Amino acid sequence: MAAHRRPRKRPAGGGAARAAAAITLAGAATATGLGGGTGHADPEPTPAQVRARVAKLYQEAEVATERYNGAKEKADTAEQRLERLRDEAARKEDRLNSAREALGSVAAAQYRDGGLDPALQLMLSSEPERYLDGAAFVERAGSRQTATVRRVRAELREVEQLRGAARVELAALKSRRAEAQRHRETVTGKLETARRLLSRLTAGERARLGGGTGEHASGASAGSREAPSASAQAPDSRAAAAVAYAYQKLGSPYVWGATGPNAFDCSGLVQAAYRAAGVSLPRTSYAQIDAGRRVARSELAPGDLVFFYSGISHVGIYVGDGRMIHAPNPSAPVRLAPIDEMPFAGATRVV
Repeated sequence: MAAHRRPRKRPAGGGAARAAAAITLAGAATATGLGGGTGHADPEPTPAQVRARVAKLYQEAEVATERYNGAKEKADTAEQRLERLRDEAARKEDRLNSAREALGSVAAAQYRDGGLDPALQLMLSSEPERYLDGAAFVERAGSRQTATVRRVRAELREVEQLRGAARVELAALKSRRAEAQRHRETVTGKLETARRLLSRLTAGERARLGGGTGEHASGASAGSREAPSASAQAPDSRAAAAVAYAYQKLGSPYVWGATGPNAFDCSGLVQAAYRAAGVSLPRTSYAQIDAGRRVARSELAPGDLVFFYSGISHVGIYVGDGRMIHAPNPSAPVRLAPIDEMPFAGATRVV
């Protein structure tokens, strides 16, 4: 008699459960992009969002540019000091060698007379500094040689001091150069990011970003007609000369780190304009704000320096009627612009 097996029971609602699981898995695959699902990619930014992001990147790059300018200025100063120290050390070493040769000549004469003079021992010593410090040497040397020995000892000490100062300056120079390099990398990284974002925009949209509310190089001829009037309103001849120079540079390209004569960044334009007027200004915007007397916004006159953002990262030259000439960013050349297009931080009159 054949055995009868009891059929296995299926879970209640099994078909419905499997259907629900399939739907759930399909939904998960779609959400994660599996199995050919479309996924939920971030939406493409609008042109307005791109312009806002690029403007922010330019402002951040300008902060880094001013820090780079400051570090480079300090590195250049350290390099100049190092060269001066090395030149001075070389001159003193020449005098030292001449004095030691004089001692050697005397020593050679005495050696021919049958004695090994202490001065000759100095010339033969591998450590002349230590030998000169020996009191016995001075006591044994003749009175004529004593003055020469003292002079050689003083020269040796001065040379060593100069060498020590040069070593300190060299360490400072290396540190400043490393700092400048870090800021350079920050600037180039932000500008490259901005360039990639801008590549998403049409030519017209990029032009609108560069234009803002400022007047481009196309307004340079009109600006040149305004230059004499603005210069005449300046409080002194130096301010007038700086304003005239700024008008001449309308349309020049923005290049970060540049100080002219054909390209500028913001503080580079200001420095070049006043250099043309015979005034030496610091390199950075955050130092230029302290290069004169602070003036209120209501008291602005042509030639005053106007500063923007809380970190004093941008500067322009006021030319009257609520406008300035400035080097804005890589998307726009040197141009006329209203001073209220950026957050106003203060103003200085160069004195």
